[in-house]
Amino acid sequence: MIDWNWHPGVRRAVARLHAGGVVAYPTEAVWGLGCDPLDERAVERILHLKRRERGMGLILIASSLSQLSPLLAGLSGEQRATLQKSWPGPHTWLVPDTGVAPEWITGGRDTVAVRVTDHPVAAAICENFGGPLVSTSANPHGMPPAKTALKVRCYFGKGLDAVAPGAVGKSGSVSSIRDLVSGAIIR
Repeated sequence: MIDWNWHPGVRRAVARLHAGGVVAYPTEAVWGLGCDPLDERAVERILHLKRRERGMGLILIASSLSQLSPLLAGLSGEQRATLQKSWPGPHTWLVPDTGVAPEWITGGRDTVAVRVTDHPVAAAICENFGGPLVSTSANPHGMPPAKTALKVRCYFGKGLDAVAPGAVGKSGSVSSIRDLVSGAIIR
């Protein structure tokens, strides 16, 4: 079994993230693009690569619930229990914005999208980075999400600073998205 925390490809991706880079990595169902969510320039690079509007908002992934703690302040015990039951896994939740997430992440909304991933490579990248990452599907807007590293390279070529090792997980579709307060299913 591979210990992804020590894999040179994961370490390289994390170094690029700390330097303001944009990296591609496998997730539960598709390849994702990620960066430091507090680095506005890196987020703008992802939006440019994807040809995606800033106002759409972005998902943040983490390796553990504790990495998301500042974003979950003020949640009730029942709401926290709901999150814990679904994580780790391919379940994204819209939680009330605590004011911690920048506007370029929330898209100007009063919620932020968060997920604790169960993909070993994505989790290792978050763990080694030391916090949550932007996670958006690796595809230009309107195109099918990349399911292989080759497709990621075809879509973005030299526009990426690193492509992590590994393959997508066995989830058949992209993560579900639900609103924690209303329970509404968004995707």
